[in-house]
Amino acid sequence: MKEKQKIAFFTLGCRLNFSETSNISRDFEPANFEHVTFSQEADIYVINSCMVTEKAERKCRDLIKKTHTQYPNAEIVVIGCYSQLKHEEIKKIPGVSLVLGNQEKFNLLHFLEKKQNKEQIVSSCEIMQTKDFHSSFSLGGRTRSFVKIQDGCDYNCAYCTIPLARGKSRNSSIEEIFSQTEEIYKNGVQEIILTGVNIGDFGKSNAESLFKLLKKLEEKSKIPRIRISSIEPDLVGDNLIDLFAASEKLLPHFHLPLQSGNDKILGLMRRRYKRDLFEKLTLKLVDRIPFVSVGTDIITAFPGETEDDFVDGLEFVKSLPLSHIHVFSYSPRKNTVAIDLPGKVSSTIAKERSKLLHIISEEKEKQFIEKNLGKKRKVLFENKNKNHEYQGYTDNYIKIISPSNRNIKNEILFVELLEMNEKREAIGKIISQ
Repeated sequence: MKEKQKIAFFTLGCRLNFSETSNISRDFEPANFEHVTFSQEADIYVINSCMVTEKAERKCRDLIKKTHTQYPNAEIVVIGCYSQLKHEEIKKIPGVSLVLGNQEKFNLLHFLEKKQNKEQIVSSCEIMQTKDFHSSFSLGGRTRSFVKIQDGCDYNCAYCTIPLARGKSRNSSIEEIFSQTEEIYKNGVQEIILTGVNIGDFGKSNAESLFKLLKKLEEKSKIPRIRISSIEPDLVGDNLIDLFAASEKLLPHFHLPLQSGNDKILGLMRRRYKRDLFEKLTLKLVDRIPFVSVGTDIITAFPGETEDDFVDGLEFVKSLPLSHIHVFSYSPRKNTVAIDLPGKVSSTIAKERSKLLHIISEEKEKQFIEKNLGKKRKVLFENKNKNHEYQGYTDNYIKIISPSNRNIKNEILFVELLEMNEKREAIGKIISQ
């Protein structure tokens, strides 16, 4: 009997990558492969890569180097966005035996079989077309599941390579996603996160819409908690807000990528809105949905950002009722408009601006948690921390720490938020067991 090969998977980057890695890994059935963690010895190591920033690329290269040093005889396979755009570069890294782009990675098992049979592999990393949509969702070891509903992007933001790596906007169907949620529920999952590159564009390729999808899931799905990932602010309409405001299943948590609080920089970035739209939307969400969490992304030190532009954007962000901010320093990307823009900002200034934004983010997070202290929120408990306390997240995405004398993993319980610790976690008292 042939000995099973040991295979390990590692995901870099976004939630979309996590859902795709999980789906791809399920092709490697236990009958023929033994799944091990990435820290264990394996025959094949698969890295699903990201290249949204230079830091993401560097993480991938470092991981390849570390893996090859530890296990020089193992095969290292690199798939995903970094592979899609820098195929030849990755092939030259010592230890890498196979490189597949975003279209080919869904046939990973087939390519590995061809390789082991010493057949010729034609791996062209062709860009995915509108008709090429590969459904995926994550399962195993989690109380939450990432469900891919959309892929690709038709936006042309000046700094972004995602349209080059993932192609045009396309999506699954409402019926297929509903069917997936039923399978996910049968596996004991309590919460799904709908994810994609630009989920607000859901329905573009088949005349459906995100609103119709959420309404169907809200009314028919057995999953008790539904969360959405990042959504472009210009794609959040009143009908969507009304749906969330009236639902207990659709969680009060929005992540709206602003990218800059200055209109001049928004124009240079080729974003599809001005800050006035973002402000009105944020205020409307806070007004219509009690205790809603609204987070955002900010890119600082974008080419052309003067000190006055930065201060103007900083003051705007400070004025908004946000719960958290993800801060990124601008990362030059080849084949983008931004790489040729004048007014480059030095790394020293970029670090200073990033530090100031991080301070604001921490303060916003504290204020949001403090606003929720004394309130009762539903919490999905996920695991234990090193102090043997249970950890979970409220519906509005506050991390909760609660002691319990019984196993409450994967349970949804009412918790009273009592205080906040130094890690900006809320200490909670379980009031329903």
